[in-house]
Amino acid sequence: MSGTVNREVWQRGPIKNVPALLQPVAHALLQAREEVEKVVADFPDAYLWQRPVGVASVGFHLQHLSGVLDRLFTYARDQSLTETQYETAVLEGKAFEGRATVAELVRLFDLQVESAIAQLCSTNEQTLTEERMVGRAKIPSTLIGVLFHAAEHTMRHVGQLYVTVKVIQNGLETGL
Repeated sequence: MSGTVNREVWQRGPIKNVPALLQPVAHALLQAREEVEKVVADFPDAYLWQRPVGVASVGFHLQHLSGVLDRLFTYARDQSLTETQYETAVLEGKAFEGRATVAELVRLFDLQVESAIAQLCSTNEQTLTEERMVGRAKIPSTLIGVLFHAAEHTMRHVGQLYVTVKVIQNGLETGL
């Protein structure tokens, strides 16, 4: 792979304005965005809420990818979640007739990644070991811990999304 187009995000060099210690977080989030766009590029809206063998739906993963980034980056700012954010978390995985298409959910994830990257750009590396409290239970973590978890959690759900999409597509192709 000689061109940067075929390389993964981390192989393309630093992300402009993102502090050096946060480059892996930015790389993972940007990689996740690219992979999500690829894996659901031709996925039919009609199957968005299907749960093959009881696993989470494609719709859930797309909603959760956006929601969890929003929530974790709120904690990273040392803020508590709003009631709207709690309500949104409860609604993840629920179909909203006529309002949630694959394209809309991907667009929301894109916007959330952009917001996360902007926040990374304004994060002072000297604050990475500062304590952050997570959730209503106020579980102690650090800023770097929350940001790292946002990256790894996002990539975990991208993997689950990929498998769910492939299972549904295989079922459609084979008539199962």
